[in-house]
Amino acid sequence: MTIHAQALLFDNDGTLVSTLASVDRCWTRWAVEYGITPEEFARVALHGRPAAEIVADLLPSARVPEAVARVEQLEVDDVPGGVHLLPGTAALLDSLPGDRWAVVTSATRRLAEARLDAVGIRPKTLVCADDITRGKPDPEPYLLAARQLGVDPADCVVFEDAPAGLQAGRAAGMTTVALTTTHQPHELVADLVVKDLSALSALVTDRGVEIAARV
Repeated sequence: MTIHAQALLFDNDGTLVSTLASVDRCWTRWAVEYGITPEEFARVALHGRPAAEIVADLLPSARVPEAVARVEQLEVDDVPGGVHLLPGTAALLDSLPGDRWAVVTSATRRLAEARLDAVGIRPKTLVCADDITRGKPDPEPYLLAARQLGVDPADCVVFEDAPAGLQAGRAAGMTTVALTTTHQPHELVADLVVKDLSALSALVTDRGVEIAARV
């Protein structure tokens, strides 16, 4: 299967880098500090959503700003040793011109930049939770990235590991590629499902970028 695109939009956590153990450590500690029971925490969708929305599902509105700042600090402090490149990330990004791709993450800019810098990824275009009013699964983050790159949403491909992110990509009218790095294949609705970015190759042409699944 070959996908033709003008721009590639990558989620970060679970797509470009692995932070699952770090996220689990930090949010578990945060929940204990704020008296959130395991049962309460289990009822809230965590992966692929902005921290502010997750916290708002768990705490009264008056406590949200301070609680969001706390979990952000925990995650930033956990970056050393808590962030690792996923297979295929470096090779794929290195094959792309800087103006053909963006990182679109539900993390805050401070946290996203810390995680990306830790593994040597420096995107020219980075859309974070700070830049939007509605996070994934709303299409706003991906539509903003397309505007910043000057590309029609229909000519963008979204790479995601989380159902919320894939839903955002579909709602934006974009082609979607799912990675089974954090979820099972049956949980992911996408135009193409692969194990990780090592299963893909990119060829840059005068007409754009051709994404192909390796046989």
